[in-house]
Amino acid sequence: MVYKFRAILDAEEDIFRDIAIRDEDTLEDLHNVLVNAFGFDGSEMASFYTCDENWNQEDEIPLFDTGDVAGEQMVMADYQLVATLDEASTKIIYVYDFLNMWTFLVELASIEEEQPGATYPELLFSHGEMPASAPDKEFEADNDMDFDEDELDEDDLDEFGDHGNFEDYGFEENWN
Repeated sequence: MVYKFRAILDAEEDIFRDIAIRDEDTLEDLHNVLVNAFGFDGSEMASFYTCDENWNQEDEIPLFDTGDVAGEQMVMADYQLVATLDEASTKIIYVYDFLNMWTFLVELASIEEEQPGATYPELLFSHGEMPASAPDKEFEADNDMDFDEDELDEDDLDEFGDHGNFEDYGFEENWN
């Protein structure tokens, strides 16, 4: 079977690529297709993130093992597309270059039979030109709580408070 994806740059402008790739290929194969389709050189770190229907980020799937124990962490090459995405779970987030945070919303658009004579993976359609730099991101908290420092009372600051009282911790005023 062939998975057809639309990968959209998370930006104001409409910049996306449509890709066809075999379902037995891995997330690493999809990463390589995305790198080529969007014109990156492939020298930066990247990760996929599972997400819910509202694009809320969940589990990370990195390109390389970054865990404390080598071989303990699963990486993109360990995940076949067919085992990761299906008709019920169609969305995944792709982040390339963690300094610039190029972020893409990747969605499985259809699952089709392989076309005789077709070569996969294949870039099916390209729309929009990539900007010179990654779009700015506004990071938000997961909850709707607003933090207002004026509403804090002294009890809220006891543990590591902003009131500068370090006598209880054994620090002298000029400890360095």
